[in-house]
Amino acid sequence: MIGVYILKASACLLAFFGFYKLFLEKENMHIFKRFYLIGSLLLSFGIPLITFTKYIETSDSFTPIAVSTNIMENTSISHWEIITISLWSLYFLGVIIFSFRFGKNLLSILLKIKRNRKENNGSYTNILLKEKVIPHTFFKYIFLNKKDNETNKIPEEVLLHEQAHAKQKHSLDILFIEILQIVFWFHPLIYFIKNNIKLNHEFLADEAVLSKGTDTKYYQELLLSFSTNTTTPNLANSINYSLIKKRFIVMKTTTSNRKKWLRNFLVLPLTATLVMSFSSVEEVRLGEENVQEIVDQEGATKKQIKEYNKLAKHYNEMNLSEMRIQKKDMDRLHYLYNLMTDKQKRNAEPFPNFPPPPPKYPEIKRSQNAPLSPETPKTPLTPRTPLTPKSPKSPLSPKAPKSPKAPKSIKVSKPAKPAKTSKSVKG
Repeated sequence: MIGVYILKASACLLAFFGFYKLFLEKENMHIFKRFYLIGSLLLSFGIPLITFTKYIETSDSFTPIAVSTNIMENTSISHWEIITISLWSLYFLGVIIFSFRFGKNLLSILLKIKRNRKENNGSYTNILLKEKVIPHTFFKYIFLNKKDNETNKIPEEVLLHEQAHAKQKHSLDILFIEILQIVFWFHPLIYFIKNNIKLNHEFLADEAVLSKGTDTKYYQELLLSFSTNTTTPNLANSINYSLIKKRFIVMKTTTSNRKKWLRNFLVLPLTATLVMSFSSVEEVRLGEENVQEIVDQEGATKKQIKEYNKLAKHYNEMNLSEMRIQKKDMDRLHYLYNLMTDKQKRNAEPFPNFPPPPPKYPEIKRSQNAPLSPETPKTPLTPRTPLTPKSPKSPLSPKAPKSPKAPKSIKVSKPAKPAKTSKSVKG
């Protein structure tokens, strides 16, 4: 795992550094180059850590099987353990050596600042040393030879050069690359980039001096006179730098704005290509109910346990009555929980107590003439059928109440007439 990370980071670093050497180093765009070199280090070691999550819908019949690769003989495992322990021991030994070297250089500079005479010069502080040194800078402190400073043997252009280092805070870049070198002391590209960062600092300081109206030829002669083999502290910026010829070439170089914009723009597709090539993609399969996995003996990785703890804690802190559950989160929790060993499960967050899902009603297929109400089996209209015989109350027969007029027709036929005929017979 660590080996793959180092290979990916090395490939990114090599691509960024190659682009710098081909398209940027000799161009007069030193401020952009400064941030490019620092940014390329951060991106190179950060891109392999980027992980994109891809969710895939799978059918229930799909059954992936992850076969364990830990089936090895005991003798092979012991040999690998010995090699691993040896490599880690060598690595930490290098870290200790480079840490000691960094601390020694930093302490040496701090002691020089504390023990020697100081002379305030506006925003800068001159540290006057008794020993013969060439001017060099650490943050706002400029280290000068005491005798040369008192006799005015140090040219003003040299002081302007060192003040440019202090004003632009080049010491921050040096401290950053030195600390990074402690961690990646074994990586050869770190040393190349460190030298180019220091060289670009000299380009920036030279540009600041020439912008004051200094004659280029006269300034180059000054650089040659101060370029000696005297060593300076690793954490300081000094006028003494080995690649003096490149500085002379860059001083005479002019870069058009169009060329600057073109080179700035080319960094974007380069970065995008490296991100797509050396980042990792994690596939999460959703909807797997019959998935069978043979998990490796180590269980879940640290990254997977961290992801599980974050999700589980999120749902454990919710009130059960107000819990809103996302299906993809629940599937992911089940997947990660099943990966973990019993020991990992005991040390991890407890599995959330999810409420049971709501019951699923069977789907009823209704015809076109069926009522829209979901309670069709109750048939509420059937009790109304007995009401049909009651014709007087039915709104469909409005003339039914006039039927009682029939007795009036009976009164028209007078029953007394038969009695009169009986009287005439007697007479």
